[in-house]
Amino acid sequence: MNEPARGACFTSRPVKAGECAGQMGWSLKNFSVLVVDDEAGIRQSLTDVLQDEGYRVAAVESGEECLTYLGKEKTDVVLLDIWLPGIDGIETLARIQECENPPVVVMISGHGNIETAVRATKKGAFDFIEKPLSIEKTLLTIKHAIEGLSLADQNRQLRSKLEGDYRIIGASVPMKALRQQLALAAPTNGRVLVYGESGTGKELVAHALHHQSLRRDSPFVELNCAAIPEELIESELFGHVKGSFTGAVEDKVGKFEQADGGTLFLDEVGDMSLRTQSKVLRVIEQQRFSPLGSKKELAVDVRVIAATNKNLEEEIQKGNFREDLFFRLNVIPFYVPPLREHAEDIPELLTFFLETFASAYGRRPKHFSEPALEVLLHYRWPGNVRELRNLVERMVIMVSGDRIERRHLPQALSNHHGASGHARSTTAGFSTLHEARAAYERDYILRKLDENHGNVSRTAEVLGLERSHLYRKMKALGISATE
Repeated sequence: MNEPARGACFTSRPVKAGECAGQMGWSLKNFSVLVVDDEAGIRQSLTDVLQDEGYRVAAVESGEECLTYLGKEKTDVVLLDIWLPGIDGIETLARIQECENPPVVVMISGHGNIETAVRATKKGAFDFIEKPLSIEKTLLTIKHAIEGLSLADQNRQLRSKLEGDYRIIGASVPMKALRQQLALAAPTNGRVLVYGESGTGKELVAHALHHQSLRRDSPFVELNCAAIPEELIESELFGHVKGSFTGAVEDKVGKFEQADGGTLFLDEVGDMSLRTQSKVLRVIEQQRFSPLGSKKELAVDVRVIAATNKNLEEEIQKGNFREDLFFRLNVIPFYVPPLREHAEDIPELLTFFLETFASAYGRRPKHFSEPALEVLLHYRWPGNVRELRNLVERMVIMVSGDRIERRHLPQALSNHHGASGHARSTTAGFSTLHEARAAYERDYILRKLDENHGNVSRTAEVLGLERSHLYRKMKALGISATE
């Protein structure tokens, strides 16, 4: 390789210490730069300028020293000369790119090496700077490189957060099976039909499928078929051109086009009209459609995930759902069980929701008392996980203390628990009458305490007992005053 032109280290006017950083509003002390150049003058000049700007700077004179340094020290940006003794800059760049988390590399190029520098950018270099170096361009290029690093870090954090948001929680057998099914189906393009009662988390499953798929960096577009009037749903799905119908005052891009390259989630697909079903079927089969009022056909690449709380096979028998569309959608069926079928996951779900809402509302972490938790574990949860989530949000907002007691829970939950608890106590296999009577008394006193918001004096009045007598009775039955 021809030796680059040598001469002045920098062109243009000198820059005052910290001037660029001040103008750009950057605090740069947390970013590090490694200068790799065999000319001592360039190494020293770059080091001085970058340190004045607030960067942490190191400098070496060869590709071998660069690789050794990177093996020991975390570095954000490398300024790498193309012409070096030993292994040249291009070979050094290739080895840097093999690192697990490589730094951003900016090539330094002499006259006559521009083509080589351009080739280097195609091999992973962020940019190149031509010698003699311009102070403004050097600092601006490094700034852009750091902006790219920051953006990539934000994207990683966002993706990590999204993966946390769409995590399937629970160690029960049904939840483990669901996660295994997700891991198998997500990386494919197979269409998925998600079944389950309202509030079980079908939308969560759809998001998890997308974020674990090869389409994760492409759009995830959703449409609730039950929430859109029949006369508007085709426009929502396929879009329209201006003037195609009354009220179409401008062109509209439909959900299928928005989801091109990604995933389209059709929630409550069982509520879609037969007419719309036939058009959706055609798009699924051909991956082509025309917006309303347009003769132009658009080609798309969309993975469809559908969800329903209806039994579609029964809907087919009633003539409400097309059998051919059902078979197209039901390539990979997913069943999301109701909460009552995996109640053992309730404590983990409570912990997750408590932490989520405490953080969202700036509250101190709370926890449920044992009696309150017992009520939650035995409730049937007709609204499933959504109902549990809403309850926890209400408790985080409305309960002032750190401990959520049984008395704080809605009366409907306590009444349900009392009734089911009484049924269990009357049917349980007690070995003696004394045990059965003690179990009934304990349950009865707990319910009365709950009705009187934990006030022992008032409860003693209602039961016709002396306060001291009730305390002795509670102690004998294993009821703490906090219950």
